Amino acid sequence: MRSLNSKSLFTKSLVRTGVFVFSLALAGNAFAANDSHVAANALRTVHPAQTHVSRAPAPVPVAQIFGALFGLPIPGTVTAGAAGDTGGYDPTFDSPSPTVDVDNSQSEAAIDASDQAMQQEDQDLQAMDASNAAAEQQNDAANAAAVQTDINAGM
Repeated sequence: MRSLNSKSLFTKSLVRTGVFVFSLALAGNAFAANDSHVAANALRTVHPAQTHVSRAPAPVPVAQIFGALFGLPIPGTVTAGAAGDTGGYDPTFDSPSPTVDVDNSQSEAAIDASDQAMQQEDQDLQAMDASNAAAEQQNDAANAAAVQTDINAGM
């Protein structure tokens, strides 16, 4: 029996390790296919407009994938901008968005209706509690009468 348990533990461990390695491999492929991880200063990097047909991404070295998985710095290439690109100021980023008037009357009406429904439910529960208490008193009185009848009959 002991060998069966150790065999199943070994099998479980092997399966867990396989799933872990497989998930790392898939994460590495997804990471390698993503171009947003190329440089740490990607926000400051100016990229030229592409004028050619896109090609398949170049294969990523295995060392770079393992370095990325274990938190090592990723060496990336930073390209210079196109000759005509000055990276100037674009005022559309700083202009405020137009104000939007929001009509909350429907949501307020729904909240009010919900509050009324909760109050009605509370009242219904209180009425049911009172009815149950009255029924319990009647039941107690009937039980007491039945016991007294049994006593009087000599049972």
